[in-house]
Amino acid sequence: MRSASLAEIVRHCEQRLSPATFTDYDGAVNGLQFENQGSVTRIAAAVDGTLAVVRQAIAAGADLLLVHHGLFWGKTSPWTGPRAELLRLLVTHNLAVYSQHLPLDGHPELGNAAQLAQALGFKRLKPFFDHHGVPLGVQTVTAKPLPRAELAARLGQVLGAPPKLLPGGGSDCRRIGICTGGAGSELAKARREGVDTFITGEGPHWTYALAEEAALNVFYGGHYATETWGVKALAAELSLTFGVPWGFVDHPTGL
Repeated sequence: MRSASLAEIVRHCEQRLSPATFTDYDGAVNGLQFENQGSVTRIAAAVDGTLAVVRQAIAAGADLLLVHHGLFWGKTSPWTGPRAELLRLLVTHNLAVYSQHLPLDGHPELGNAAQLAQALGFKRLKPFFDHHGVPLGVQTVTAKPLPRAELAARLGQVLGAPPKLLPGGGSDCRRIGICTGGAGSELAKARREGVDTFITGEGPHWTYALAEEAALNVFYGGHYATETWGVKALAAELSLTFGVPWGFVDHPTGL
């Protein structure tokens, strides 16, 4: 069984994703979050670093788990109950955990937005959705107007379920911006950057009225569904670079 150095994999990820350039949310610890005994023979990729996902990664024989939402988020809670069980499993099964949040949203090649845009068939991608001077998404201008219904159908196909549409704009889409996850509360920012259509994961109830007022078409494709792309792309690159197999642990939230 071929193995790779955990340290070398981490070094590759840090160089590729440049996490120091991002101002991330408090508690979103980017990088190696749990260290194994130093080698990797199989990689599991997942959206969330939860107890259920860890169990599935172990069942798949992984010794490195790549996640978008890591073990730490906001104020750290005591390692008791399910948290203690998670820690015991990581130790017992020698499972390292590596997490990247905003760096894996905004990467121009491996990022969630870039990968989703490619899956939708968009080309000529440009940076979009500035966050402290760093773009978290991508935008494109279609060669000809894209009917809103056709875009909805494409999204449903690549995401596995029909998106929720806030039909604030016209029936055709031309300048389309993508920022995955929970960017729905930032519709005003998307509109300021000139798009007429905004694709993200989810947003609050009041954004329906905001979309109408901004004359903006908004597609909510699901937080989980729009953020499976980056970890898959990173795991595939690591597998190719280091010669170890990988698999995706699908544990959808439906949100």
